[in-house]
Amino acid sequence: MALAASADTTNICSHCERAIPSSNIDLHYAHCSRNLEKCKICGDMVPRKHAEEHYESTHAPVTCSLCSEMMDPENLALHKGEKCPKRIVTCDYCEFPLPAVDLFEHQEVCGNRTELCHLCNRYIRLRERVAHEVTCNGTPAEIPRSIREAERERAARRPPPPPPRDLSTRRLLFTIAIAGIAIFLGSLLFQRKPDISQAN
Repeated sequence: MALAASADTTNICSHCERAIPSSNIDLHYAHCSRNLEKCKICGDMVPRKHAEEHYESTHAPVTCSLCSEMMDPENLALHKGEKCPKRIVTCDYCEFPLPAVDLFEHQEVCGNRTELCHLCNRYIRLRERVAHEVTCNGTPAEIPRSIREAERERAARRPPPPPPRDLSTRRLLFTIAIAGIAIFLGSLLFQRKPDISQAN
């Protein structure tokens, strides 16, 4: 019974702060202090020869492969999934994949494109499509009669377009004369003179 009681007593190792059986505490402490070291960041006991490797693989800052920003390794997955400005996202309107930093500008343009609603035969902006589908009752949109009549009256009051301008006979004859003179002068200037050596 005395043996069982002594086996149950433990001491706390001052180096690794673990409970060690009292009979092994001296041997444990000598081994522990010589071979293990406490990580200053996470508090884990790490073999001294692997302390640098532990830091590099667990705690060293990492670089995002997309935007090159430095961060703690535990934040990398969240950064790449939700915060990285160069992560690939898709446009809500055309489903085109593009970097998140360009999404707002792209959707400003893309959302202003229009598509024909086949229920009411109106062109609807893509950014308003969801709200339109909820409110569209399927009847074609009619222009109020007074607006239609006002447009007809405006068209009737417009003056007729001016007739095309007719070239005067004088202007036509003058153009033909200038062209004839230019042709005559060109033929005189570029006329070939016979080569004297060939004539003999």
